[in-house]
Amino acid sequence: QVQLVESGGGLVQAGGSLRLSCIVSGTIFSINAMTWYRQAPGKERELVARIFSGGSTNYADSVKGRFTISRDNAKNTVYLQMNSLKPEDTAVYYCFTRRNYMDYWGQGTQVTVSS
Repeated sequence: QVQLVESGGGLVQAGGSLRLSCIVSGTIFSINAMTWYRQAPGKERELVARIFSGGSTNYADSVKGRFTISRDNAKNTVYLQMNSLKPEDTAVYYCFTRRNYMDYWGQGTQVTVSS
């Protein structure tokens, strides 16, 4: 069974930094594309960043230059380094992967950025 467990969220002032982690089990992590999504209150869930098995990445325009996604295949972990945080980054952040046509989500971790 594929499981994703996020950690690293919290409360931070605007301009601060956080690093989210997502540990994955139950699948061959190294071949999975991994994605971070977020959902703010009253808004739809949106893609934040994605990293493919080969290491290529893409980002939402709103986070380019501030967020960095990375992966450590030896630790079955994907990270999201978030710098220069803004109040509009406040959301629940979710880790996601797809394997054998099945979608898997983590439980989410809350990020709150105060102004």
